[in-house]
Order: sequence, then structure tokens, then C-alpha cells
Amino acid sequence: MSENKKKKFATGWLIVVACMLIQAIPFGVASNIQPQFVSYVVQEHGFTLAGFSLIFTLGTVVSAIASPIIGMLFNKINTKVMFLAGCVLSGGGFLAFSMCTELWQFYLVAGVVQVGTAAISSIGVPLLINGWFDELSKGKAMGLAFAGGSIGNIFLQSLTASSLAANGSSKSYLMFGALSLIVGVPITLLFLRMPKNDSEIVKGTKKGDTKEATTQESNKVDWGYTFKEAKNLKFFWLFGFGLFFLGMYVSALAVQYPAYLKVHLSIDHSIVGYVGSIFALFSLGGNLFGGIIFDKLGVTKGLMVAAVLAFISCAALMFSSHIAQLAFVFAALKGLSVFAYMMGPSILTGSFFGQKDFGAILGTVQIFFAIGFAAGSAVFGFLVDKFSYEMAWSAILVFIVICYGSLILASIGMNKLNKERKASVENQNQAA
Repeated sequence: MSENKKKKFATGWLIVVACMLIQAIPFGVASNIQPQFVSYVVQEHGFTLAGFSLIFTLGTVVSAIASPIIGMLFNKINTKVMFLAGCVLSGGGFLAFSMCTELWQFYLVAGVVQVGTAAISSIGVPLLINGWFDELSKGKAMGLAFAGGSIGNIFLQSLTASSLAANGSSKSYLMFGALSLIVGVPITLLFLRMPKNDSEIVKGTKKGDTKEATTQESNKVDWGYTFKEAKNLKFFWLFGFGLFFLGMYVSALAVQYPAYLKVHLSIDHSIVGYVGSIFALFSLGGNLFGGIIFDKLGVTKGLMVAAVLAFISCAALMFSSHIAQLAFVFAALKGLSVFAYMMGPSILTGSFFGQKDFGAILGTVQIFFAIGFAAGSAVFGFLVDKFSYEMAWSAILVFIVICYGSLILASIGMNKLNKERKASVENQNQAA
């Protein structure tokens, strides 16, 4: 490996490490530890549980609305500046929770925090990884970057529980908000940037290919869709349709399984806790190996793997009413399948539509997932109330089939369309 290749390889993976730290602390503080604050805030401020819990719904809605705007701003404003603003909004907002006394203040700050978090995580991290890595290597890089959130969560959960017990909610908000800023701001200023040119991009190799051949292939055609071009494609809307059902089934499985196991099946709460721990452990593996699956198998086959894992996971939970041990199978397979929704939307967006308007397109398609996620648990609850848990889980299985059927068809269609588009651009370049 030449000195130049070693340098770009080292720089690219340094960006991944920086993204892992962003996911571990700023993202982890904003997104993973808030549930532990709920009982403390409700008790200290006299809010109702339902009233305070609305911050999760409002935060999701505000983030979804802001995502397309954030994506467009990434196309116009320096990446470092956008990440810096995101870190200040996310960490500074979390710190500002310490000064809130009224419910409306918590709602307002929750929206600010989630806008900042979208900029540094769901939009920002994929934008960086897609910029620094080619199609053959970005899956592994994305998996490692998002694994930072799972790794950080292992430590943050115990630290949060200890801090809340010792200091209460206000001081804990202050401490963790400060921690987010102390980690996020320096990392952004020192390490985060987009590649200066194509020569800095880390390029993978296909089996049997030489590195030089792969490099030449990846540089042959500069292609991509503008947001206007993408939204005029039928496969864009099929992609969004699939992401909506992805959010629907993920929300139901993530939110409803504890009540199903503990209340409906009368499984001991400690066992339910073990199920959650198994999910957390396997989700780390899902993030780490999911990217490799996309790299090695390609997008379409990667989606097929995710579909099988999700379907068997849901079926195992459904039939745990007959065999309780299947709840552990559910947790393990659900954890392994997290790559489908943690990195899937960003990898698919890059693979389908290229880099030209990546941020704006990703920000828009995230809305489909967010709406589905917001609706999924409510729809599940309605089906349980009107019919039964068996009917509700059956509906989730149908959602999984619709989700991956749509995404796979969109992948096949976009692959065909992109081959034709790249060939056309290449022919025009040769003619010129």
C-alpha cells in the first residue's frame, strides 16, 4: 500500500472513530437516557406521566419535519459548521432541561434537542460515511459508526441511574448536557470534515478484483440524482412506502414486547429484563455485522437477510405464548436485524440516488420512517384492544412482508435504472 493510500485509509477510518464517539455520547445522551428521567421529573415537578411522556412524540415529529431542511442545509453549509451547530443544539438543549420548570418548556427544549440530534446522527453521520467511503466499503464503516451508540449506551445507562439517585433530575440534566458538549464540540472541531477530493475516498475491492481495477471502476462515472429528479421516480415513492412500514413494525416490536411478556403472558419481570439485555447485546452485533452484510452481499440480498431475521423474530415473539423461551429468540434476532433501520435508510439512499443531493433526499425519506414509527405502536394497541394480541402480531408480520417486499422491489428497480444511467453518462463522456 502506497503512502498516499495509507494516509487516506487512516483518515477515513479516523472519521469513523469520530462518528462512533459522536454516537456514543452526544447522540446517546439525547436519545438513550431520557426514559430514565421520566419518573424523577414527574415526581419532582408534579407532571402527569402521560403529559411528560409527550416529549418523546413531539421530539420525533419535530425531528421528522426538520430533517429535509437539515439535509438541504448540509448541501449549502460546511459540514463542520453543521455538526457544530447540531452538537450545541443537542447537548446545550439537554443541559437546558435542567432549567425547565413548566411542561411547555420541556416540550420546546425536546424539539430543539432532537433537531440537533438529527444533524449529528441520522443525517450527519451517514453523510460523512457516504462521503468518505465507496459502495464496497461504506457498509462496514456505517456499521462501526452506528455501533458507537450501542457501546456508549452500555455505560450511559448505569451512569444515569446512579446520577439520578444521587443528584436528582435537574443536576443530572446539567451534567449529561455538559458531557455531550465536552465530547461533541472538540471532536467536531478537530476531526470532522468531508474529503477534499475523490483521491481521499476509501475504496473497497470485490473478490477477485485488483485494487487498481476497483479504483478505476469507482471513478469511471460521476453520477447521482438531484432531489427533484429523485422524487419524480416511482421507485423513490416505493422506497418511502417501504420505510413507512419499516417504522410501523419496528415501533410495535420495540415498544410493545415488555407489556406483552409481562402483563399478557405473566412472565416474571426479571426474565423480561433479560430479554431486553439480550436484545441490547445482539443489537451491537447487528450494527457491527450488518454493514458487512450490505458490503459483501449487496443491498438487495442484504434486505433479504434483514427480512428473514425480522419475520422469524416477530413469529418467535408471537409464539412465545406457547413456548416462553422463544422470547429469547425474538430478542436475539431482533437485535441482529437492527442494521435494517439503523443504517438501512442511509445506505439505501446512497446506493439508489448517489451523492449529488444525498442529504436532502435522506432527510425527506426519513419522514416516511418517522411517521411509521410514530403510528406503529398506536396501531398495534388499537388492534389489541379491538381484537387480540394474536391478531396484532399477525398484522405486524404482514407489515414486515410489505416493508421488505417494497424495499427489495425498489432496490431491483433502482439497480436496473442506475446501470442504464451510468452507461449513458459513460457513453457521453467517451463521446466528448
